[in-house]
Amino acid sequence: MTPEEIQARILYKDQDVIVLDKPAGLAVHAGPNSPDHLELYLPALSFGWAKPPRLAHRLDRDTSGCLILGRHDKAISRLGKLFMAHRIGKTYWAVTTGAPDGESGTVDLPLLKLTGKGGWRMIIDPAGQPAVTVWQVLGRGNGMAWIACEPRTGRTHQIRLHMKALGCPLRGDPYYGPDPNPPTQLHLHSRSVTIPPLSAGKPAISVEAPPPPHMQAALAACGWIRPRC
Repeated sequence: MTPEEIQARILYKDQDVIVLDKPAGLAVHAGPNSPDHLELYLPALSFGWAKPPRLAHRLDRDTSGCLILGRHDKAISRLGKLFMAHRIGKTYWAVTTGAPDGESGTVDLPLLKLTGKGGWRMIIDPAGQPAVTVWQVLGRGNGMAWIACEPRTGRTHQIRLHMKALGCPLRGDPYYGPDPNPPTQLHLHSRSVTIPPLSAGKPAISVEAPPPPHMQAALAACGWIRPRC
């Protein structure tokens, strides 16, 4: 991305925080399979400050939407404490293959990371770390469901595994879905974040990210109405 392209993805900016609309397919950190990653573009978000903003949390490579950045050390520290206290609200939109029984509920299933010669993956296992996701069906159509998920914990691949446990894996999921070579991208989007005031006298921050292009047709089939420009 060019500096102008990454700046155009800013959803919110103040003296402490930037909320970015991360594109699907872009890793947030460097890795063996991630020569192109978000941290390369953060200097374009410095806006005259001595240091670029830093990640306050992470999103999976294939997840799009709201990503919180701290603009200085104090902001990063305060955001970290809010995340640890589960005080930052996060809502994800998922489109699933199939639909759950019922309209809402809570999945409380621990997750364990397994590492082997072929790499790593997450599984549901009593020996794993606690993981809780609150979910609500927002719409259904064409054998799919549009679901709002609020993770109360922040485990890797939490929503993907919890939706699979409900019998409705995420559309486009190559690891936990029915097709290891799905014809579409992962349908998981960080729709909104809510951040309590970082200092006295400041308001809470509430930000929404528009659904990415690759999810819009499936969302529309489930009842989502595209906003008029």
